[in-house]
Amino acid sequence: MTPLNILHVLRTPVGGLFRHVRDLARGQAARGHRVGVIADSGTGGPAADALLRDLKPVLALGVTRTSMPRLPGPTDLTALAHVTGRIASARADVVHGHGAKGGTYARLAPNTRRAIRVYTPHGGSLHYSPASLSGRAFLGIERLLTNRSDLLIFESAYSAETFAKKIGTARGVSRIVHNGVAPAEFDPVPPIEDASDLLFIGELRVLKGVDLLIEAAALLRDAGRRVTLTVVGDGPDRDQFIEAAVRHGLDRAIVFAGAIPARQAFARGRVLVVPSRAESLPYVVLEAAAAGKPLIATHVGGIPEIFGPLSPSLVPPENARSLADAIRQSLEAPDKAAATASALRSRVAEEFSVDRMVDQVLAAYAKALKALRH
Repeated sequence: MTPLNILHVLRTPVGGLFRHVRDLARGQAARGHRVGVIADSGTGGPAADALLRDLKPVLALGVTRTSMPRLPGPTDLTALAHVTGRIASARADVVHGHGAKGGTYARLAPNTRRAIRVYTPHGGSLHYSPASLSGRAFLGIERLLTNRSDLLIFESAYSAETFAKKIGTARGVSRIVHNGVAPAEFDPVPPIEDASDLLFIGELRVLKGVDLLIEAAALLRDAGRRVTLTVVGDGPDRDQFIEAAVRHGLDRAIVFAGAIPARQAFARGRVLVVPSRAESLPYVVLEAAAAGKPLIATHVGGIPEIFGPLSPSLVPPENARSLADAIRQSLEAPDKAAATASALRSRVAEEFSVDRMVDQVLAAYAKALKALRH
């Protein structure tokens, strides 16, 4: 494949979306392509700064940051001008927007060199309901931008189906490319001696279901089964979850540990719980499965695509009692939980590699470039 000039555009350099961009950038650079990154300047803090510094040596097109507000506003014009300038100076062949805001800038920017405009939603606007005012607004914007999309890449079949249902059929090329993990991530991470019974890792917002996990812990306590929980991560609803822990009388049983890299955090709990109300294809599930971590997750989004034939073990969403039952069973039958974890680890090793992800994304670029230029 002829070397390409590739720009990745994203708003928040945190979480699974940022990890996805880093993996793609490294893999694309390793295959001889020139890669650059554009990200928001006001989010992520020191952790994002450190990760971008670590990534910078492989970015032939560099990394720049500009203010990208979460909600539409006048600053968007400055960000769009910045992205437009980077496209021109980098002589970009591919402008790949990630998330709703990154996808907006990538597709709205004037395109004098006929670079393909690529969009990966990563959930984002797809989580909104078309019945709500904000949902109608954001989904309406997505619908308009679809006409400026040369390539849509979805992390899961679920995301592709949701996009078609809420937004419509894309005029350009469309592909499903699952996220992937690297070989080093399959090294087991055993729990430390004083590990909590349960572990949550993720952004602290209602969408992730931390409140349901706290409620499930309270139900177990009321039934005579006391559990401990470590919550790893940060986010806008952190204080709300702390208040819920106090309200349920679980403040001494639950530790809010802040943001910690996933593989370091895995050792802090014996069973990882993913109680999400909605997901695309969460990296934390792939990472935990690769590390051999016993795992309880809800049947939402692309999670069943990861579990495959093991999907019957998934828990219904929005159901604290079912979540509590699954936790009790996992803690009372650790051998069975370990066997399921081993089977899931084998499936992820076979189906969800980072090399496969990078190669499939590059193949999708090639298809879209051919369609645009011929």
